[in-house]
Amino acid sequence: MASAALRREGRRLGSLTSSFTLKALAAGGDGALVPASSSCLPQLSEELPSFGLRTISTQIVRNRMKSVKSIQKITKAMKMVASSKLRAIQTKAENSRGLWQPFTALLGDVPDIDVKKNVYVTVSSDKGLCGGINSTSVKISKAFSKMASGPDKEAKYVIIGEKGKAILQRDSKQYIGISITEMQKHPINFTQVSMVVDDILKNLEFDAIRIIYNKFQSMVSFQPTVSTVLSPEIAEKESAAGGKLGELESYEIEGAETKGEVLQNLSEFHFACALFNACLENACSEQGARMSAMDSSSRNAGEMLDRLTLTYNRTRQAAITTELTEIISGASALQG
Repeated sequence: MASAALRREGRRLGSLTSSFTLKALAAGGDGALVPASSSCLPQLSEELPSFGLRTISTQIVRNRMKSVKSIQKITKAMKMVASSKLRAIQTKAENSRGLWQPFTALLGDVPDIDVKKNVYVTVSSDKGLCGGINSTSVKISKAFSKMASGPDKEAKYVIIGEKGKAILQRDSKQYIGISITEMQKHPINFTQVSMVVDDILKNLEFDAIRIIYNKFQSMVSFQPTVSTVLSPEIAEKESAAGGKLGELESYEIEGAETKGEVLQNLSEFHFACALFNACLENACSEQGARMSAMDSSSRNAGEMLDRLTLTYNRTRQAAITTELTEIISGASALQG
């Protein structure tokens, strides 16, 4: 009986303390304690009734459960949206591989070539919540730039995507030549990419362009890839030297165009086809990574919800048990 009386007294004091604290905060926030009969408190006392500690604890858990359920619904919806977008882009990406592969067989792909003027096209996404595909592309771009650095060499970045721009602006802002965002606001097409290529060719001088992107492999995996496009002068020089581009000498040029003009056209079209494929491959990788991330988030939210439900049930059962014990103790005291 004594313990039951102490519990009742402690609960009453807890209610009074919480009510007094709320009223003190409403007095102006300067730390002065205001009596309950002050004229500034009647409205507060009517709107905020005092609650016991047990009621507050269960209410907090219920609010947390509600917020976790809302987050779980959002992550599931984002996974479904990413899945539908992936199916629409995947076919385009697979078909675009046939555009640039013949150029690679003819002109070669030499990412380790040593030239003076380098341009690094970093393909990233405009939105986040897609794993580490953006940071991976930026790290590879920085690594290539560091390896090709020198006193007589120049390096410029061309950034496609808002996330890559945000990362590179922290420590390499002076090397950013062109930044392009919101390319994925509409479905990616070759005309759109050709305009980007034309802008790059008009504003930047280069000996070699390296396109860094994430090649789509499956729903849960992607491979960081580098595609290299050489300028017509460097391609002709490498071909004449009999290097990796030596096979060009075995072809005959028909018509009035010279070899330099043909290489100029091939180089520009090769760049457009490679960038078109890179944008589509990176878009597929983005949606696949987002699907995987949202699936993991949904599972984690479900596990958290299970733990919160268990905690809520235990707290509520403890409160019910305590109330029953007090009722029985009070009845026994009255009978005694």
